[in-house]
Amino acid sequence: MIITIGGLAGTGTTTTADTLSKKLNIPFISAGDIFRQMAKESKMSILDFGEFAENNIDVDIEIDSRQKKLAENSENLILEGRLSAYFTEANLKVWMITPFDVRVQRICERESKSFDSASEEVKIREGSEAKRYLEIHKIDINNLNIYDLILNTNSFNPVSITEIISSTLKVI
Repeated sequence: MIITIGGLAGTGTTTTADTLSKKLNIPFISAGDIFRQMAKESKMSILDFGEFAENNIDVDIEIDSRQKKLAENSENLILEGRLSAYFTEANLKVWMITPFDVRVQRICERESKSFDSASEEVKIREGSEAKRYLEIHKIDINNLNIYDLILNTNSFNPVSITEIISSTLKVI
């Protein structure tokens, strides 16, 4: 079974993928981890690497390629990433939403940043990503038609979210 979990920064995609992975005993791969690994390999900050990626489509293509290849070579896998659903034949495609201020507060706590700093970084990063996705893949990140399940993670805790996803899997 292949499951994709996507959402903007701070929606809880990694927490959900990790919790679901443990519950179902299925490994998960994060596009964010691949992106951060590539930034580190390039000796750049996430923001600098994001700007670099805007002018270098090979970055996005490599991330997508790595995830697609992993899914093709796996019987059971959870793929966590904003575009994972677009490049993978999945049994279930999940998108997570949460109000902007809640997402920023989560990022502040996770990364020990001020609210204003995190807010500005999120706006820059999301603008950069949306621009790249549209230019490179012709994907409008705000069009959610591809997803089977859309969850507001502000309304549920990670265990409840995992239960909703698990229940959905029983129906399909």
